[in-house]
Amino acid sequence: MLKHRTGLSQFGELRGAVNKTAIVSEIKRLAAENSGKPPGRASFERETAIKMSDWYPHIWLRWGDALTEAGFSANKLTAPISDDVLYQKYIDLTRELGHLPLDGERRRKAKIDKSFPSHSTWQKLGEREKFLKGLLRFCENHPGNDDIVALCGSSTSSKATSSRDSDARRVVTGFVYLMKSGRHYKIGRTGSLGSRERQLAIKIPLRPTTIHSIETDDPVGVEAYWHKRFEEKRGEGEWFDLSPEDIKAFKRWKRIS
Repeated sequence: MLKHRTGLSQFGELRGAVNKTAIVSEIKRLAAENSGKPPGRASFERETAIKMSDWYPHIWLRWGDALTEAGFSANKLTAPISDDVLYQKYIDLTRELGHLPLDGERRRKAKIDKSFPSHSTWQKLGEREKFLKGLLRFCENHPGNDDIVALCGSSTSSKATSSRDSDARRVVTGFVYLMKSGRHYKIGRTGSLGSRERQLAIKIPLRPTTIHSIETDDPVGVEAYWHKRFEEKRGEGEWFDLSPEDIKAFKRWKRIS
C-alpha cells in the first residue's frame, strides 16, 4: 500500500510542465515507498495528480511502457471477464432496476459496486443491437431468464420499427478515420470528422491531425477490420504504433459501401 502523497502538491502546481523524465522520477519514488513495487496507473494518478492525458498517447501507448522505462516489469493484468459473466451481471442489474439498463446506469453501478464490470469491459460485447442478440443467446442456453427475453423482445421490436422507417428514408454513412497525435495513430469512427478532431483536441495535449478517412455505410465493420489488422500494434484504446507501410495501406481505402 502506498504510504503518502508527497508528490501531489508539487505536480498540482507543475501540471503544465509534466514530461517523461518527471513521470519516470515519480514512478521510481512511489515504488521506493512501496517496497519496490511500482504503482498501477490508477494509484499513480491518485498519488501524483498526473493524469493519463499527460502521457497518453504522445509519450507512451501503455502504462506498462512507462513502468519499463522506469526500470520495472509491467504490472500483470487481471484475467479478462468472460462473456457469460458479463451477461449475468447485466441480467442481475436488469432485475434490480426493472428495465434494461441504460449506459449511464451501468456506469453508476460500477462506481458504487467494485465487483461490477467497468464501462470499457462491456465494449467487447459490441453495440446495443449486437449486445442484445448475444444476451438472447445466453438466455436461450440458461433457463430461467424468460423475463429478460421479454424485455429484450420489447426493446428490439420497437427499435426495428424505427430502424425500418429510417432506412426507407435515407442511407446513413459515417467515417472511419486515421488521426495522428505525436508519434501515435488513432483509428476510430465518427459521423463528423471535424467535431471528432475538436473533441480529441480537448482531451489530449498534442492536437490530433486527420491523416485519412474512409466514407462507408458500415463504419462499425470497417473500423473492426482495421483494429483487427493492426491488433499487434495496438496500445490503449484505439491508439496504434503504425509504420509508414501501415499508413499507406490505410490510405488506399477511399469509400466502402
